[in-house]
Amino acid sequence: MKAAVFHGPHQPLTIEDVYIDKPMAHEVVVRTVASGVCHSDLHFVDGLYPMQPPAILGHEVAGVVEEVGDQVNYVKPGDHVICCLSLFCGHCDMCLTGRPNLCRNPELRRRREDPPKLSWNGTPVGQMANLGSYAEKMLVHENATVKMREDMPFAQAALIGCGVTTGVGAVLNTAKIEPGSSVAVFGCGGVGLAAIQGARLGGARMIIAVDTVESKLATAKELGATHIVDASSHDPVEAIREISGGGVEYSFEAIGLKKAAEQAYESLGIGGTATVIGMIPVGQKVEIDGPSLLSEKKLQGSSMGSNRFRRDMPRYIDFYLQGRLKLDEMVSRTGRLEDVNEAFRAMKAGEVARTVLILDEETNNRSAKSLVGSA
Repeated sequence: MKAAVFHGPHQPLTIEDVYIDKPMAHEVVVRTVASGVCHSDLHFVDGLYPMQPPAILGHEVAGVVEEVGDQVNYVKPGDHVICCLSLFCGHCDMCLTGRPNLCRNPELRRRREDPPKLSWNGTPVGQMANLGSYAEKMLVHENATVKMREDMPFAQAALIGCGVTTGVGAVLNTAKIEPGSSVAVFGCGGVGLAAIQGARLGGARMIIAVDTVESKLATAKELGATHIVDASSHDPVEAIREISGGGVEYSFEAIGLKKAAEQAYESLGIGGTATVIGMIPVGQKVEIDGPSLLSEKKLQGSSMGSNRFRRDMPRYIDFYLQGRLKLDEMVSRTGRLEDVNEAFRAMKAGEVARTVLILDEETNNRSAKSLVGSA
């Protein structure tokens, strides 16, 4: 199969022929139809997070099951699926206490003595987040998949695989905002736009979007922000305090910047909660004013929107098909697998909310026509 191979930080991905093994017990082969290009992938390309090369990046993905291994009973060939990096075992402490997104059970991965799932020129190839979606096919555990309706278009479904679940889930699952509350979202990329929509779905009365790019702020307004703050010309903390009358009840950092995380906390009112969604680079420390904790302000993290993805993702699909969750507006561009490096460039330049790579154009077009026909 063709795949975009990661050779190390600060190097372009190259399109290579990669060998994919047959599925073992509980494993499935998924034909990749659409894969979003997420900022998390860029962190590895930029060397902000470690990744052992060679590897295949990509984790925001939807496709079609092609082959299943022994003991697979959840999916069958032909099923349309979204893949999720929140691989779960179902019986560890995290899973049994309702936090499957934090499952780290090693039994879900192949053992050292097993053959590698993927190889290139005789060298084992890693898979980012146990997925590796910048490839024509993926070999994944069945518990990394969720079945979806066949009238759901793949490009939009791919966004649900990470960015939407992460952003909407951080608001509804992690922070659990209250209807009528005030919210600020720092960063209006794919995850931030999803958080803004999560706040709208959760009934927030005030949703303040913060970014430095005018086009992103315009999209934020279109997707539910009631106020916008251009951080390139205004102090966002002062602006948020002025708009909200002293500080918001909930804030969300969706960039992965130390400064933005600190500003999200500083923009809170008394008793407020700041949730960091972004991937702050390894080794960086977030600093907050100690005495402010006496006002019962909170700073917390969120992993993939605290999801239970086999429950959450079908609901997000329904929201989209009902017109309540806007995903078409979040797909700024589409491209082919060969366009992955250009997608990274556009992301760094702030030109896009999301680029979605279409790896199986025929299947993707068929799903899009199905949606039009059912409308």
